[in-house]
Amino acid sequence: MATTHFRNGTIWLGSDSATTDALLISDGVIVAVGSAEVDRCLAGTEVEHIDLDGGFLMPSFGDGHAHPVFGGLEAEGPQVRSCTSVSDIVAEVRRYAAAHPEDEWITGASYDGSLVEGGLFDARWLDEAVSDRPVVLRAWDYHTVWCNSRALELAGITAETPEPKLGEIPRKGDGTPLGTLREWGAVDLIDAVRPPLDESIRLRALERTATYYLERGVTWVQDAWVEPTDVDTYIAASTQGRLNLRFNLALYADPRRFDQQLPHLTEARRRVDGLADPMLSAQTVKFFADGVVENETGALLEPYCSSLHNHGLRVWEGSSLAEAVCAVDAAGFQVHIHAIGDAAVRQALDAIESAMVTNGPRDRRPVIAHAQLVDTTDLARFSTLGIIANMQPLWAQLDDLMTVLTIPRLGEDRAAKQYRMRSILDGDGRLAFGSDWPCTSGTPVEGLAIATSRQNDHGDPAGGWTPEEIVDIDHALDAYSTSVAHQAFSDQSPVPWGEIRLGASADLIRFDQDPRYLTPRELASTPVHTTYLGGSAVHTSH
Repeated sequence: MATTHFRNGTIWLGSDSATTDALLISDGVIVAVGSAEVDRCLAGTEVEHIDLDGGFLMPSFGDGHAHPVFGGLEAEGPQVRSCTSVSDIVAEVRRYAAAHPEDEWITGASYDGSLVEGGLFDARWLDEAVSDRPVVLRAWDYHTVWCNSRALELAGITAETPEPKLGEIPRKGDGTPLGTLREWGAVDLIDAVRPPLDESIRLRALERTATYYLERGVTWVQDAWVEPTDVDTYIAASTQGRLNLRFNLALYADPRRFDQQLPHLTEARRRVDGLADPMLSAQTVKFFADGVVENETGALLEPYCSSLHNHGLRVWEGSSLAEAVCAVDAAGFQVHIHAIGDAAVRQALDAIESAMVTNGPRDRRPVIAHAQLVDTTDLARFSTLGIIANMQPLWAQLDDLMTVLTIPRLGEDRAAKQYRMRSILDGDGRLAFGSDWPCTSGTPVEGLAIATSRQNDHGDPAGGWTPEEIVDIDHALDAYSTSVAHQAFSDQSPVPWGEIRLGASADLIRFDQDPRYLTPRELASTPVHTTYLGGSAVHTSH
């Protein structure tokens, strides 16, 4: 691999936001930082000079919470993501079904749940498109599906079907299922009768995911929901040389069968470790503490505005989450907990603290993902316990999702305490960013624009929504790069990545302009000029 000299631009080192003016890499590793050191190393060396032309070089982005297989699969099936009405979705399903008469099941993702009041979609609407074959569409939140009547029939979901554990079947007045299924317990009824996807489709999805991320400057992704079939897909991609991106797998812990799961989780880790593939690891276990606010399944300390008694869904009852977290922590896994509501965040904090007390000190780097609503009394615990708050900056805006579904459920006062990113930083906590793609965009610059402005695409509101939680651009860049690398234990790798320093892998991104001096709207649309993975240019926009 050639020796490469970057010059004539701003080189942002990460972590402490320092900059330098020159960088030298050799065999994919950073060997000199700063013009004086670079000049000394250049003597007698054959080198490729890259003129940044006044541009900006920084460590590559990481995505600390995403769903890569789901994201790659969105290109398969009816394309409903961009549909802006129920009639548009029905027309697209009809078009796809006519073009694919060979498909026994028609599956697609992901429709906008805010298009219908309460997010409740009727099976009869999809029946207008297809009635003789099952249709299953995932909502944007991936906690909800919308089915036609044939899919409900095949799954045996009727008026007599009891409410599943960890799920909900919304019903019509006569008790028959409406067509919307919420959370795992209900969705699993469909998955139990739906044939699995061919492995070739899943491998194609992973390759599509890598292209998507590399175009956006992302070189490491935390897959935050990994089932056994996903492990098989990743291992197949690795053995076939088809992993074009760094992935870490968070193996899903299911409260309904966790007492039998731990040996399988450790075996999955052993299989991945046995590959010795620097692009793949499986060091994490994923827990769901609750659902989502928009379904009223996010767990809240105080009830939803719609009901005096509805506090949402606790996925793990009583002390079971703490016990399971202690078990996987003792097995050496990193803990990654989905917690949306303030009650779920508190339960997650308590569970991690219990593991620390029970199992003793070690370098854990536990993660609480989303942390949409954190009670003020719990903010300081992120720093005290060394917990990484992995938040999704793109969500901290007054878009349709927030105004139509979220705020009416939380109320104005409670809604104004969402996504307390600046508060985490001010309390000396660690903030890392993720996208939750494909639930929302996986484009980091779009998230950076929201984090630094708290404004939507129209620039509203003036001054930003909850402006006290705005994050400055240097901290935002750090949250999408060096802090994600910290979450990933990059510094413990033989060749670390995520920072520009001697001995680190040259995982870098180049912009034509310095993002620190762009307006939020300019930042959101600025393209990545080049993405480097291990010193190789794996994407260029020119």
